[in-house]
Amino acid sequence: MTRLAYNFGRLDKLLIFKLDNMNKRLFVAGLPFSSTQDELRDLFAGVGNVVSASIITDRETGRSKGFGFVEMETSEEASSAIAKLNDTDFGGRKLIVAEAKPMEERRDRPQGGGFGGRSGGFGKREDFGRREGGRGNFGRSGKIGHRPGRGGFSR
Repeated sequence: MTRLAYNFGRLDKLLIFKLDNMNKRLFVAGLPFSSTQDELRDLFAGVGNVVSASIITDRETGRSKGFGFVEMETSEEASSAIAKLNDTDFGGRKLIVAEAKPMEERRDRPQGGGFGGRSGGFGKREDFGRREGGRGNFGRSGKIGHRPGRGGFSR
């Protein structure tokens, strides 16, 4: 691996460029939602040999999310694609082309909306039904017809 180091006069700031080990996989954002993988492949084929091209879609709707990944055959072709295609217009939208970062490991996400990990999300279903039947004794002392502080009748 070849490394070039440049010191730009800043104290303890050193930029290291890894030339031989540049990623061949590119992240492409700003894609039109109507674009296809073949159109994406054709766009990058003008710069070099494309190994693969994929557009990320929503699982439920199948609609494009507006970004994708392109893998070039060599790292030189990948850096050339970044230089030539970043900030260019494609289908009426401005493309962002950058080196793809490795996918981070996802943490387990709670299922069901995040309120307790159940399908409804709000806890136990039994807690929301009627308790002991009827409306309960909300604001009543237990005597039928008794309304404290109002001077009403009582039995």
